[in-house]
Amino acid sequence: MSAGADSLSVVVRPANTPLSYRPEPGSVPESPGVYRFRDAHGRVIYVGKAKNLRQRLNSYFADFAGLHPRTQTMLTTAARVDWTVVGTEVEALQLEYSWIKEFDPRFNVKYRDDKSYPYLAVTMGEDFPRVQVLRGAKRKGTRYFGPYSHAWAIRETVDLLLRVFPIRTCSAGVFKRAGQIGRPCLLGYIDKCSAPCVGRVTPEEHRELAADFCDFMAGNTGRFIRRIERDMREAAAAEEFERAARLRDDVQALRRALEKQAVVLGEDTDCDVVALAEDPLEAAVQVFYVRGGRIRGQRGWVTGEIEEAGPGELVEHFLLQMYAEAAPEAVPREVLVPAMPPEAGALAELLGERRGGRVEVRVPRRGDKRTLLETVERNAKEALLQHKLRRASDLTTRSRALQEIADALGLDQAPLRIECYDVSHLQGDDVVASMVVFEDGLARKAEYRRFAIRGMAGQGDVASIYEVISRRFKRYLEERVAGGELDPEPIDPDTGRPRKFAYPPNLVVVDGGPAQVAAAQRALDELGVDDVAVSGLAKRLEEVWLPGDDQPVILPRSSEGLYLLQRVRDEAHRFAIAYHRAKRAKSVTESALDDIRGLGAARKQALLRHFGSVKRLRDATAEEIQQVPGIGRSTAETIVAALKGEST
Repeated sequence: MSAGADSLSVVVRPANTPLSYRPEPGSVPESPGVYRFRDAHGRVIYVGKAKNLRQRLNSYFADFAGLHPRTQTMLTTAARVDWTVVGTEVEALQLEYSWIKEFDPRFNVKYRDDKSYPYLAVTMGEDFPRVQVLRGAKRKGTRYFGPYSHAWAIRETVDLLLRVFPIRTCSAGVFKRAGQIGRPCLLGYIDKCSAPCVGRVTPEEHRELAADFCDFMAGNTGRFIRRIERDMREAAAAEEFERAARLRDDVQALRRALEKQAVVLGEDTDCDVVALAEDPLEAAVQVFYVRGGRIRGQRGWVTGEIEEAGPGELVEHFLLQMYAEAAPEAVPREVLVPAMPPEAGALAELLGERRGGRVEVRVPRRGDKRTLLETVERNAKEALLQHKLRRASDLTTRSRALQEIADALGLDQAPLRIECYDVSHLQGDDVVASMVVFEDGLARKAEYRRFAIRGMAGQGDVASIYEVISRRFKRYLEERVAGGELDPEPIDPDTGRPRKFAYPPNLVVVDGGPAQVAAAQRALDELGVDDVAVSGLAKRLEEVWLPGDDQPVILPRSSEGLYLLQRVRDEAHRFAIAYHRAKRAKSVTESALDDIRGLGAARKQALLRHFGSVKRLRDATAEEIQQVPGIGRSTAETIVAALKGEST
């Protein structure tokens, strides 16, 4: 907080509702500042900043029903709000970060590493700097490079560079022991350490080697390669061929070390590329560190219990947490982001102060930087998926999730088999539905099923849900009868395989709200199936609906049960979309080629294999079509006439 900041606190009132502690009209200043919501015990539960404190705080109390559910929960948990006025937006950013770090509010976004990333570290603060792999908190006086995805990648690079920069890699104990006995370790004998422990080089010479090593890792690579190549030519001219060969090998080692770091941008480009992948419950952030045009490192974070924030606000929170206490050399000249932060100018100014030079925060629109951002976005999506899979694969977590679902829905036992249904179409055309199966909290992809909607096509999602539930459970009843009413057998005696619909679920989940849930329940009631529970999960607010209830069941945003239901729903959505796209592509192909006289299945397949798509076939001439085996001139002309006529 700046020295000139003014502080004001609203008095606590008895009742714990938002209106009970709403500031008096006109009491909040129209100035930039930072505010804190506290609970009844005085704990800070949320910290925010604003250009205009009065306008921002009024937005919390003006329309409570229109707020995000998580914001509503924060307001009902809070018992008071106070604020601090600051001079500028940059000061507001600094104070917001300081308070988030100090109070660790439960409703603020907090990014955490999805794993402990290894760094290549050079301990420049020691008398004899050492190269090593380090994880965790950074230490003062140590230069860090990376982070890297794997420790072995660091060790491979170091092994190559020690030929040229033979600096110490041993621990303090080994270094001291070698000095006592007057004999270096193995690396000293094979010239991968300059052996300062036994005085082969002076402390100043060893420190110079370490500084050169750091310069090379920081991207200043050209001058070292040029210097060694010059020495190599001089040695060859002097007929010192062994030394020239050794220098040649040194150059090759440096080039191999550089090859391990992909060139993605211009050689003078230093930037960090930030990308997001998010869903309603969690978000993943990935960063690629580009120095000298090469990717020098990669790192990822995951945050749960996301507050009401858009991509720009998430980017702002992240950049503050990543750079607020970073060393000046860790802040690049340029930060590429997927969405601009709300206070981009103030944030760039704050980062510039940290770096000691100008910093630009921007969204790349085209070119190599845009392509690299898309690559980082793919990595963020994959990181979020892997995080979800790790979380879902934990047995204890899955058991807790199933029990939470049972408790929330009032089930007699945990739903060990869950089936989820979703409908996909394009403006009522090519309507399809999906059924995905989760047993014991894990996907059973072999039991997924697809449905092409028949009688209810074009009548909306509700009618489609009714049809697909009716068809699925009619098959269940038929196969139950086929297996024997008294001793139902899910295994087909003719094939030895499980019958497709022989296993009933404990819980049916539909993607939708009250109308879809009512349609699913009506289908089960008409078939006389009374031992299967039904619920729906609505996307907008992640509400769980039960048949006949006017109000949804609200599971906590951090609930493992809600997380599992969301994952089941998302998988059904993915499976339905994949089937819909395949069906639509097939219908386009069929409509274009099926009515052409003289084209059978084999010829259609040959045409599509040759041209790749109907669009390319439509653009082809008769002569080009004749090149396909089995297609004569008259057939080619017929195809051209049919496709040209179709497109006009």
